[in-house]
Amino acid sequence: MSGPGTTRTGTLPHARPGETPVTEATATTAATAATAATAAADLPWAEELRGRTVVVKFGGNAMVDPALHRTFAQDVVELWHAGLRPVVVHGGGPQISAMLDRLDLEVRFEAGLRVTTPETMDVVRMVLTGQVQRELVGALNAHGPFAVGLSGEDAHTMTAVRRPAWVDGEPVDIGLVGEVVAVETAAVRALLEAGRIPVVSPVARGEDGEVYNVNADLAASALAVALGADRLVVLTDVEGLYADWPRSTEIIDRLTAAELDALLPDLASGMLPKMEGCLRAVRAGVRAARVVDGRVPHALLGGVFAADGPGTTVVPDPEDPSAPTPAPPSEEDDA
Repeated sequence: MSGPGTTRTGTLPHARPGETPVTEATATTAATAATAATAAADLPWAEELRGRTVVVKFGGNAMVDPALHRTFAQDVVELWHAGLRPVVVHGGGPQISAMLDRLDLEVRFEAGLRVTTPETMDVVRMVLTGQVQRELVGALNAHGPFAVGLSGEDAHTMTAVRRPAWVDGEPVDIGLVGEVVAVETAAVRALLEAGRIPVVSPVARGEDGEVYNVNADLAASALAVALGADRLVVLTDVEGLYADWPRSTEIIDRLTAAELDALLPDLASGMLPKMEGCLRAVRAGVRAARVVDGRVPHALLGGVFAADGPGTTVVPDPEDPSAPTPAPPSEEDDA
């Protein structure tokens, strides 16, 4: 069965823990990414990206595989050297669950969202800002004084309200889990204008005085919209959006916002926030959102630079009057 948009045949995602799978599809993706890394400067439209903001959501196997972690950092710095303005929003689910286990605290999910008690929130905050963010900032700064870490709490960067999970059509209380309702970009813009790479932890303040655990995919989407980013790139552990999983291994190469909207109700819980984030982004002005396989070295470069790149690309509906048209970077973007 073929889904909307353009499709290609992929392979089932399977590999031993900690091992990057080598399949025909992932080999092709790696080749595409490597080509993008070496030839980006020669692409006639690559100059168009100079000075533009790209928001990257870092997650999946690339966070826990040391080699992939290093190549991701190299890719982000490569984007910076190519004249783009990368912003990284990271997840940290596996690390949070591991720490909760060590502390003998419950790990529970409802509809794909972590049930977050006050005790769990303390661990979330500690792991995201004190461990995951520090490791990523360190990997980026191994290449020079580039990265600065901040939390969504800092300078009111992200404000959230409490949200439930929905199970069988009914709301379920999952504790201190938030939905971003406002983004203050001043701190992030100041870092970009200073030539830095912001690394943002998805923890948000609430006007009610609480601190909220926010899904990193949706946090990255909200930040991309607020910054007026050119594109959003989401790293995950599959090759893209499957057209009819598990009956088919076809990957949807490209689809419009309307086509994705029609698919959302049937998506698995793991892909739902990623694709929902992509949909929100392109409907709010981001020119393109792409989900790429983070298990493939240098997939990020292919996801940004390759015109016919890996993964699944979501674009605005052609008839959508809010769809942005190509324009040169603003004076602010040139800063």
